[in-house]
Amino acid sequence: MTTSAEPSASHSPPPLVAAQPLRGEATTTTVLFWGVTCVACVLALWFVATAGEAESRIISPATLPSPGEVLNAVPGVFGERRLVANTLVTLRRVCLGFGLSALVGVPLGVLAACFPAVRAFVAPLTIFGRNIPVAALIPLTFFFFGIGEFQKMMFLFIASAAFVVSDTTAAVLEVPQRYVDTALTLGASRLQIILKVLVPLAAPAIFNSLRLLFGIAFGYVMLAEVVKLGGDTGGLGDLINVSQRRGEREPILIVLVVIPLVAYAIDRLLWWLQCDLFPHRYGGRGLLPRFVRRLLHGAAGPAEALA
Repeated sequence: MTTSAEPSASHSPPPLVAAQPLRGEATTTTVLFWGVTCVACVLALWFVATAGEAESRIISPATLPSPGEVLNAVPGVFGERRLVANTLVTLRRVCLGFGLSALVGVPLGVLAACFPAVRAFVAPLTIFGRNIPVAALIPLTFFFFGIGEFQKMMFLFIASAAFVVSDTTAAVLEVPQRYVDTALTLGASRLQIILKVLVPLAAPAIFNSLRLLFGIAFGYVMLAEVVKLGGDTGGLGDLINVSQRRGEREPILIVLVVIPLVAYAIDRLLWWLQCDLFPHRYGGRGLLPRFVRRLLHGAAGPAEALA
């Protein structure tokens, strides 16, 4: 008499899909573990490729210096090369250029979403701005705006404005039509629908788009800093260009580490601000809106009392 022994379902190993669901959220511990592991692997490969004497290295020191050589160059980059001052100059340029593109692009994007004629009018400009190679704008801005701070600001403005307009238009168009219909039923005018329905509902998506585009503009500024005027502080892009002309690899690597760290810190700050401004969407605490409302009510109190 033979019996077929089948493994019990309770003893069968869990399927891989159940253990690691697709598009699932990783825990903080998992994110930290794998993130640190990735950095450790990159540092280990860098160390192995640049270990030993110059003649016996896998990669020549003229191409890639060792981690120790880069660390030894850090004091000089912060001191003689004025890394902090150059970083602040670059941040100021990005804030001015991208701030101008947001100041112009967001209202224009709202108008383009609300009025089809405006959308059709700006469509050629946004298509041109989104698809033109950014490097091609450098000589164009030299012709129109010269060489100086204004040229760098206008370069960032032109490079970013089309993306701001198109993303703002898409955010407003994605607001469900039922909100507009409800406002029309209640007797709201077009201006009231735009200012009190469409813009507030699209604001979280617009802010999220601006946060992501700010990081792209931070990369564009490296191209804007190819040329500097006189002995002014040239920014991080100029620091890289000068180091390349001198054949110095260590300052370039240090700047390449500083740029993503600064950009990530700004992105996390903007993300916190985004969550705080739109707690209903991103789960923030809403501290800043409550503080502003308290200030407004406090300022309006004495005026109302005098009236």
